[in-house]
Amino acid sequence: MNLLSGMWQWLTDPTNWTGTGAIPARMLEHVAYSGVVMLVAVLVAVPLGLLVGHTGRGAGVVIGVSGALRALPTLGLLTLFSLLMGLGLVPPLLALVILAVPPILTATYAGVAEVDPAVKDAAKAQGMTPGQVLGHVEVPLALPVAMGGIRNAALQVIATATVAAYINLGGLGRYLIDGLAVRDYSRMLGSVLLVAVLALAADAVLAALQRAVSSPGIRTSPTEK
Repeated sequence: MNLLSGMWQWLTDPTNWTGTGAIPARMLEHVAYSGVVMLVAVLVAVPLGLLVGHTGRGAGVVIGVSGALRALPTLGLLTLFSLLMGLGLVPPLLALVILAVPPILTATYAGVAEVDPAVKDAAKAQGMTPGQVLGHVEVPLALPVAMGGIRNAALQVIATATVAAYINLGGLGRYLIDGLAVRDYSRMLGSVLLVAVLALAADAVLAALQRAVSSPGIRTSPTEK
């Protein structure tokens, strides 16, 4: 109970809500890191997933590579990239992109690959080109599954972006590293709570977006149950 009361005292202390290293500033840094990572991951994974799902070529490679990337420890990658590239934003962002790409890639591929072949054949029979079939048929039907992968990746990235503080960057992980250094466990617990709240808020926003981009006829897909 003392730890919980200490966390509450830290969270409600006005001095922790003003200044460059205050909670709002750290949360903005955390959101910025996560946003950049997700943008890069989506730009990399979604087109590749669409291509593989549409053509059916390279599916085995995608699944294998995605599984291998999932097994890589983010902190280990961060350490390796920091040794190779030096300190800065690039090492943690690159490590987090590697974390985010697999769920987006596999979900996008699966969403397109699971489109009923009869639907695609009907579109082709109406004179649609392969590009039109992809853009007007496969992508809309695959969106719920692909958005599920993006939501999954966003939660992982927000939770793991705390590693940026490991190499003296900002974000909410700063409170974990600094709190551990002085054994301020109330600060560390407060940081964990803030990360959880941020992740839940991001998931709620993405869930609303997922519903918005899904056509009414496919909103009862497995990812929405």
